[in-house]
Amino acid sequence: TNPPPERMFTPVNQVRLTNVAIVRLKKKGKRFEIACYKNKVISWRNKVEKDIDEVLQAHSVFTNVSKGTLAKNKDLDRCFGTTDQTEVCKMILESGQLQVSQKERKAEAEKTLHEIATIVADKCINTDNNLPFPISIIQTAMKELKFSLKPNRGAKQQALELIPDLKKQLPIERAQMRIRLGIPEKNAKDVKKAVTPLLSTTENENWDFDYELTARIDPGAYRSISDLVSASTKGRGNVEILDCKVQDITKTI
Repeated sequence: TNPPPERMFTPVNQVRLTNVAIVRLKKKGKRFEIACYKNKVISWRNKVEKDIDEVLQAHSVFTNVSKGTLAKNKDLDRCFGTTDQTEVCKMILESGQLQVSQKERKAEAEKTLHEIATIVADKCINTDNNLPFPISIIQTAMKELKFSLKPNRGAKQQALELIPDLKKQLPIERAQMRIRLGIPEKNAKDVKKAVTPLLSTTENENWDFDYELTARIDPGAYRSISDLVSASTKGRGNVEILDCKVQDITKTI
């Protein structure tokens, strides 16, 4: 007769989880891990998600989530001062390191690179034809420059820092803004004299009653102009953005 088939079993101290984000914390020579839902760890840390049940896949502390091996209560007590699984999970969630797979890290990097290229394309123009660059052209130039991501900086900041470097590869400039200034009559001459060096092009002036000026500026000059108008008029003047990105289409015809 044939021997009875071996029984398959999972040890009682093992739990199998799938599609999981792991947060790991090493403490007193021991490794502890918790199993979370993807995208929820950051939401919890940013105080956006407040329901722990939406974050944790299991109210259990592991030594190895992938193998499903649970941590021992004596180790929890020695390292965290409690055996309350949920409380320990919260401690690990707060201080632990989110584990990201190589595949996920690559996908996230590609997403950020595309976001940076999109921001640059949106904020800049090709000085040869005054039209935006296709995103693909920006991405190619980034590769040629061997652009590398800075993980501690946002996409917008990195995009703005990238623009000067792109000038080595492309005929690129920040698209100008169109603004309108409204200045009380008694401050008009002083303000005009002060802001004129910060303007790229004056499009229209109106001296009826209060002084009104429409002009184009480099985006980097906006804060200086706004601060200057506010200080010179004690808050009674105003600066209005009419267009964040001016394209002079007539130059392309």
